[in-house]
Amino acid sequence: MKKFALRPGTLSLHDLRAIARQHTPIALSKTAYTAIDASKKTIDDIIDEGRVVYSINTGFGALAKVRITEDKFETLQRNIVLSHATGVGKFLSDNTVRLILLLKINALAQGYSGVRREIIEFLVTLYNKQIYPCIPEKGSVGASGDLAPLAHLSLPLLGAGQVRIRGEIKNAKSELKKHGLQPLKLAPKEGLALLNGTQVSTALALMGLFATHDCFAAAMVAGALSVDAAKGSTTPFDPEIQRVRRQRGQMDIAKVYLELLKGSEIRASHKHEHDPKVQDPYSLRCQPQVMGACLDHIRFAADIFWREANAVTDNPLVFPKTGDIKSGGNFHAEPIAMAADTLALAIAEIGSMSERRIAMLIDHTISGLPPFLVQDAGINSGFMIAHVTTAALASENKSLAHPASVDSLPTSANQEDHVSMATFAARRLGDMAANTATIIGVELLAATQGVEFHKPLKTSKLLQQAIKVVRERVSHYSEDHYFAPDIRVATAMVEDGIFSEFMPQGLFTCK
Repeated sequence: MKKFALRPGTLSLHDLRAIARQHTPIALSKTAYTAIDASKKTIDDIIDEGRVVYSINTGFGALAKVRITEDKFETLQRNIVLSHATGVGKFLSDNTVRLILLLKINALAQGYSGVRREIIEFLVTLYNKQIYPCIPEKGSVGASGDLAPLAHLSLPLLGAGQVRIRGEIKNAKSELKKHGLQPLKLAPKEGLALLNGTQVSTALALMGLFATHDCFAAAMVAGALSVDAAKGSTTPFDPEIQRVRRQRGQMDIAKVYLELLKGSEIRASHKHEHDPKVQDPYSLRCQPQVMGACLDHIRFAADIFWREANAVTDNPLVFPKTGDIKSGGNFHAEPIAMAADTLALAIAEIGSMSERRIAMLIDHTISGLPPFLVQDAGINSGFMIAHVTTAALASENKSLAHPASVDSLPTSANQEDHVSMATFAARRLGDMAANTATIIGVELLAATQGVEFHKPLKTSKLLQQAIKVVRERVSHYSEDHYFAPDIRVATAMVEDGIFSEFMPQGLFTCK
């Protein structure tokens, strides 16, 4: 397989999504080594000059005033990795760990961290050989970096910890030996450079972002199908209505709905001056306003996550041109925490609107469709309890959408007295997106069912294609049957991004 040429600091969201979804070998650009070597030389010069610099010859955090002698340098760096590997909970997925490795390589290789090329090459080898360190999902507050999870990422460099290879968890030291890798002895600053940084929070946020993209695309298709299923009006999507609102996302989204519904025979059948559907329920009529707002916030979050994916976030930072080492707070993950909170609102609202449309479709007094979208209602319950499931998931997302970034507990003897909680803020996005994907999956089934009740009238050509995608996987609901497998299949369609092809290119790009 051709290797992806990694030029540090230049990863695009397209690159990140592709790598998050499927392993692609990487090769670090040769020009990066000039900056890496210069950064390392700066560290060596400082040691030779006998200067006292945080993390090189001092303790860490609240112990920063403790001076470390040169004979303890290696022990200092090794100890910080071992002592900080305190994560708990389930291990992060291979896809997430692959992205974390990539982001850590991308940051260290920019030449502001003072590590040797051997450290980066070791990480590249782990990445390319798909040897994924086992990283527990809990234990970081997202300040001073993702210390605990990044310590677990770093353990294999010392020949410690566990790795996962092709789904199997193995002892790191023995597995590395099989692949010709020997444990490294860490040089000054290298342990802290590995542990400091927002790569775990950022990777989790990116995984949530990409899942949101897939949910959003599917929700757009499902929402358009629901309009036709309920014989809704397209007037609320008129460009003039959007223009006077001046909201970019709203204007962009209304265009997509009009394109999806263009040429629908169902819409044409009831499009007249006295169309009673002018005042549709908000879940149909206000889709441009709600989904447009969600799109604006998705774009905002995407821009923050992209910047952070290419950022250098350890501490202190090395500036070879001046020979300076400067201590700051780039490890504080507040940008990720706040953007993840914003994205959580969008995920919750996408699911909430979808759940409301399902409720509308199964209510024959509003939709005009058979009760619960099934013939012989009474003997058949149809979509009745499938809707209850979506209501439960939408409600769960309301709780998960509570902002994490406003919470803070001081740590490290009050040295780290304000923290971001970014790791949780980002991690919960995955759970929320999974909930929303299921809700939208049910709506796709419900709306497809509804449209089919209007035969021989046809929906638009684009939506006919969408129905074909659904019906290739799930049959029409003609009578009650074991429904859970159908819902799982529909959810998988959403999560696999099948409906992204119905969206215009660049829809999620921040403009």
